[in-house]
Amino acid sequence: MSNAHGDEANATTTSGYTGKVTVGGPADTRALPGLTVTKVAVGPADNNAYLLRCPVTGEQLLIDAANEADTLLRLVGDAGLATIVTSHRHGDHVQALADVVAATGATTVAHAEDAPKIPVPTARVVHDGDEITVGRATLRAIHLVGHTPGSIALLYDADPAAPHLFTGDCLFPGGPGRTTNPDEFRSLIDGLEEKVFGPLPDTTWIYPGHGFDSTIGAERPHLAEWRARGW
Repeated sequence: MSNAHGDEANATTTSGYTGKVTVGGPADTRALPGLTVTKVAVGPADNNAYLLRCPVTGEQLLIDAANEADTLLRLVGDAGLATIVTSHRHGDHVQALADVVAATGATTVAHAEDAPKIPVPTARVVHDGDEITVGRATLRAIHLVGHTPGSIALLYDADPAAPHLFTGDCLFPGGPGRTTNPDEFRSLIDGLEEKVFGPLPDTTWIYPGHGFDSTIGAERPHLAEWRARGW
């Protein structure tokens, strides 16, 4: 049975955004320059889904149709959904994908390495550095290998001094996402250091695939600890 979170109109407003959402609770919304972000928690694995809206055109994009299609469709509302980006191929991130695509006709997007194992056909495959638009806003795909071969983070840096990064299961508060062997871990931590912690400032806001948000600045001091522990 699905949990109802209410629609965007009932979500927490920008000034009170914390990113601390729970399954069965309300969504949380913030307005960035050129983009509105609404975060909701769904399903038994406490997945986060993010609805991005261009305030100029009204176009919407969903990151991870993870579960509870009815919850996600209420969040989308009457404005329609142009795009669904799947951060990676794991089953807990795609449980509602077929139903949301069927209801909205949204274009599906995923990395080329993970797309063949996503149970809904991917209309557009992307690679490292590719751009994905939502109205007049632009996201950039960052390919991070380790949690899966085709995991991507999505960077929104309209304000380079305060970027926003949707990390899927590649980075959480407290460390990288799960890997199953040392080679995968090294690949993921190397990718995070090179493509995330290296170029992005401490002010970068992190939106993970599960749990609460963080910032690059909060996590950066722990990089050496993560590498030493191997997870």
